Amino acid sequence: MKLVLLGYMGCGKSTIGKAVAKELGLKFVDLDAYIESKEKASVATIFENKGEIYFRKIEATYLKELMKSAENSVISLGGGTPCYGDNMQVIQLNSSSFYLKAGISTLYERLKNEMHSRPLIQTIGLENLQEFIGKHLFERAFFYNRAQHILSIDEKSIAVIVEEIKKMLNSDTQWQHRF
Repeated sequence: MKLVLLGYMGCGKSTIGKAVAKELGLKFVDLDAYIESKEKASVATIFENKGEIYFRKIEATYLKELMKSAENSVISLGGGTPCYGDNMQVIQLNSSSFYLKAGISTLYERLKNEMHSRPLIQTIGLENLQEFIGKHLFERAFFYNRAQHILSIDEKSIAVIVEEIKKMLNSDTQWQHRF
């Protein structure tokens, strides 16, 4: 079984994913890192050299590859992954999914010092960041809210979030035998 973490950039998918994987004794896979390994290029370089459309196509291909893998794992997605093609359907059919829901102010505080390393926000300017996040969250909410579990993460520690995920998994019949 796969446990998939989705949500906006900066919500902690990779950090929480590593902690959950360790707690559950599962392999952790960051989809962006997986893509970088397969493509032998950073996400930023792929965006720059081949464009977002190319990136979204390979992202869908690699997501399906991970979902078909027999290995049980915790997978953190890129912020836009659920919003393109049939990715959300693939996620719903092949995993237990968690939307790590963060508010605009939390995301702004986390992203304002990382703008240079994130292709989608590196050119928008700090003064436009909150509005950009708000608009993106609105556009992506339809997809994010289709996750099986929605977990507000504002002002919570990693340990608290991991425990909340474990409790939610206990109510998920596919996972009940693991605890």
